Amino acid sequence: MLFTKFALMGKSQSKYDRDWPATFETDPNSKGAKAVKDYLIENFIKPAATGDSTMNKLSAKRARFESNGLNRKFDATFHDDIAEFGGQKVTGEWTMAKGANPDKRILYLHGGAFTVGSAISHRAITTNLSLKTGCAVFAPNYRLMPENDRIASIKDCRVAYRWILINGPKGAGKTDKLAVIGDSAGGNLTLVMAQWARDNKVRAADAIVGISPATDSTFESPSLRRNMDTDLMLKPLAGPLLKIPRPVLAWASWKQLKIRPANPLVSPLRGNLAGLPSTLLHASSAEILYDDSARYVAKAQAQGGDATLQSWSNMCHVWHIFDEMLPEAHQALDEIAAFLKKQGVAG
Repeated sequence: MLFTKFALMGKSQSKYDRDWPATFETDPNSKGAKAVKDYLIENFIKPAATGDSTMNKLSAKRARFESNGLNRKFDATFHDDIAEFGGQKVTGEWTMAKGANPDKRILYLHGGAFTVGSAISHRAITTNLSLKTGCAVFAPNYRLMPENDRIASIKDCRVAYRWILINGPKGAGKTDKLAVIGDSAGGNLTLVMAQWARDNKVRAADAIVGISPATDSTFESPSLRRNMDTDLMLKPLAGPLLKIPRPVLAWASWKQLKIRPANPLVSPLRGNLAGLPSTLLHASSAEILYDDSARYVAKAQAQGGDATLQSWSNMCHVWHIFDEMLPEAHQALDEIAAFLKKQGVAG
C-alpha cells in the first residue's frame, strides 16, 4: 500500500489548488456551442455506446480524426518530411501559410489520448497557428499506443525537437525562434519536452504552449470527477476508468505503461518546474483536465517560473480545433499568437 501511495501515485498536489476565475466567459447556448455539442454527442458519446470491439472502435476513431484534415480546404500548404536525429526517424508534416518565416518554427505535438491523431488530423490547428503567427509549423507523427509503448511517443518527440532546431521546411538550417505547442496528450508531451530539454542542456524553446494538456497521470485532479458530466469529449474514455479505485488504477497504469504514473515522464506536473521557458496553458473550466492546467501553473509560479493560465467557461476539451464552428476557437488561437509575439516567436 505504501508503495502504491508514494511510488506510483506520489505526494498529493492539492496544495496547488487555486480558485482561478475564468479568463473568458462564454455562452453555452450560442449557435456554435450547440453545434459542437451535437458533434460531440454524435462522434464521441454515441460510438461509446456501441458493442464494437475495442480495436474496431479505435480504427473508426482514427479514421474520423484523419477525415477532419482530409475533407476540407485549408489556407496553407502541406508537405511531408522526416525528422531524423541519432539514427532515429519520425515522419511528419510541415504546415506553411503564405509568407510564413521558415526560420521561425513551431513544433506541434498533436493530441488523441496517445492512441489516435496525426499531423493530418490536426491541420485545423496547425494552419491557424501558421496563419496567425507567421511561423512554419512541423507536426511529427509520433508512435501511438497500443501498438507501441508509452515511452515511444516521448522518444519520437525528442527526435523531432532536436531535428527542428537544425532543420526547417526548406532543409538544413538553424531555427531563429522556436515554440513547442501541443494539445491534450500532445500538451503532456510538450511539457515533458520542456523539462527534458532543460535537464539535458538542449537548446530551450522560446515559448511553450499547452492546449488542454494532461499533466498528471495519477488521476488526482479534482476536475476529473467534478467535470465529468460537462466534458462530452473525454467522458466516454475517462468515465469507466474513474469507477476503479485510484490505487488499483495506479497499479493498472503502471503495468500497462511500464512507467510509474507519478514519474514526470508521464506526469510533468510532478517534475521540477523551475527554469523552464515562458509557458501559457489553455483550459476550459468545464473539462475534466482543467485542474491539470490550474495546478501546473500554480506550481510553476510557486517555483519562480513564468507561467500563465487562460481559461474559458463552457468550452469543450481542445475547442481550438473547432475553428469552423466556434468564434472562441479563433479567440484562443489569437491569444496564443499574442503570447508568441511577446516571446519574439511570432511576427
